[in-house]
Amino acid sequence: MACRRVREGERPSDVIASYGLCRTSIYRWLRAERKHGEQALQSTKGTGRPSKLTDKQKKQVRRWICGKDPRQYGFDFGLWTRQVIAALIKERMGIDLGLTAVGRLLAELNITPQKPLRRAYERDPEAIKKWKTETYPEIRTRAWERGADIFFLDEAGIRSDCALGRTWGEKGRKTIVQTSGQRQSANAISAVNVQGAFWYNVYTGRLNATTFVTFLQQFMRGRRRPVYLVVDRHPAHIAHCVANYVQSLEGRLELHFLPGYAPDLNPDEFVWNYIRTTGVSKKPLRKNESLRSRLETDLAAIKRDRGLICSFFDAPTVAYIVD
Repeated sequence: MACRRVREGERPSDVIASYGLCRTSIYRWLRAERKHGEQALQSTKGTGRPSKLTDKQKKQVRRWICGKDPRQYGFDFGLWTRQVIAALIKERMGIDLGLTAVGRLLAELNITPQKPLRRAYERDPEAIKKWKTETYPEIRTRAWERGADIFFLDEAGIRSDCALGRTWGEKGRKTIVQTSGQRQSANAISAVNVQGAFWYNVYTGRLNATTFVTFLQQFMRGRRRPVYLVVDRHPAHIAHCVANYVQSLEGRLELHFLPGYAPDLNPDEFVWNYIRTTGVSKKPLRKNESLRSRLETDLAAIKRDRGLICSFFDAPTVAYIVD
C-alpha cells in the first residue's frame, strides 16, 4: 500500500510517517519493487534458527516416547520430562537441546503433558483380551436370551481430606480455602448398568464376606429379572458364603469375575472417579458437615441423572460393553 501511494505521487517520508514506521523502511520496499515487482513485497514467515534435528530424527524421538517408559532406556524415573528427553537425545544422537527447544519439539510432534493411568505389572493382557472378545460377549448373549440385566459393581473409600482441585488466585500469594479439620472417611458400594440403572449403599467399617452378602440381599430386593453381576476378585466377592447365597437364589443372580488387576474394564470405577473429582475435592465440607451425608447426597444426584450414568460407558476402556 505504501509503494502504491508513492507511485500515485505522495512523498515517501509522508507515507511512512502515516504508518508510524521507521523512515528508512519504505526505501527498501521501493528498491525491491523496482527490481522484482510487487511480488517482492509479499510477507514471508520468518524461518528462525534451523532445527538441530532432521525430520527422520524427530520421528525417532516420537517413537522413543509414545507408548514407552524412560526406564526402558536406563533412566530411574518412570515419567517423561523435558530433562529426560533432552538427556536421551544427547545420549543417543549426540545433540544438545535446551529445555525450551525440547518443549517446541514435543509440540511439533503433537505430544502433550498428560496424567498417566496406573497399570499393574501383574496384569495379564491375554486374559483381558479374552474377557473382551470371548467371555463378556458370551455373558451378554446369555443375558439377552434369559432377559437378564447386567450390572457392574465396585466399592470405594472416600476421605474428607483428599487433595483439593485447582482454583484462581492472585499470583505470588497462596490461596486458602476454609474446610473442616476433622478427618472423616466413608465407604460406599454401587452397581451400574448400560441402560442407566444405578444402585448404591454407604457404609462404615471394612468390607467382608458377611457384609457383601447383606449388600447383595439389598441389591436383589424387589428385582423381577435375573441379574448378571460383574465384580472384581476382592476376597469378599469370592468367599464361600457368597457363593452359597448366590446358589440359594436358584439362577436369579450370577456373579462373573473380571480379570485380575484390570479395574479399567469396570465402568463403575468411573462413578468413583466422578465422585472424587467433583465431590469434596471441589466442594470442601462445611463446618460440622458429615462426609457420609455429603456422599449420600452426591450418589443420589448421580442416580437421578440417567445421562450421566450412561456416559460412564463412553470411556474407550469399556467400549467393549456396548460394541
